[in-house]
Amino acid sequence: MAILIPGANAALTAENPGLTSVMVGIGWNVVPSRGPASEPIPTAILCGVDGTALSDEHLVFFNQIIDPAASVRFIGDEDREQIDVDLTRVPAEVHKISFVVYIDPDLRGPGTFASVRDAHIRIADPSGRELVRFPIPADTAANVSAMIFGDLYRHAGGWKFRAIGQGYTDGLSGIAADFRLSI
Repeated sequence: MAILIPGANAALTAENPGLTSVMVGIGWNVVPSRGPASEPIPTAILCGVDGTALSDEHLVFFNQIIDPAASVRFIGDEDREQIDVDLTRVPAEVHKISFVVYIDPDLRGPGTFASVRDAHIRIADPSGRELVRFPIPADTAANVSAMIFGDLYRHAGGWKFRAIGQGYTDGLSGIAADFRLSI
């Protein structure tokens, strides 16, 4: 298993011949609070070659747990969330799948990642063997209300993972603007 730093890439299918599906685990801890607690919400966005969502239907989250091609689906919560990606079913027009987490603004207003600790994204094979893990740097979270944890993307006929950790101070609206989503 490789531990990644921001900007690092891992060649998933090149280093694991025969890999046809992966489980993306996203996890975190929240510092206990006597008031409303931050509620991180994970999402997966299926993007075209221009880096934007193919459509609003290509946003996978708690209210839309599967994409139109049934290639990306929320499956469990061994981490905080688990997303199954069937690499063989991902449509050819999907260049990358971005994994984004935002703080639910309905729960406590404009919350941030300040109370979120030990956030990570990990990629495992179908047997559960962890291939890569990216621990999100804690020092990037003070004013951040949404963050791209990482991208699963096509490269040279295979799939790679890029650790990102890019934060947004304008939350879900910033994500929607960058990915051209109607939220």
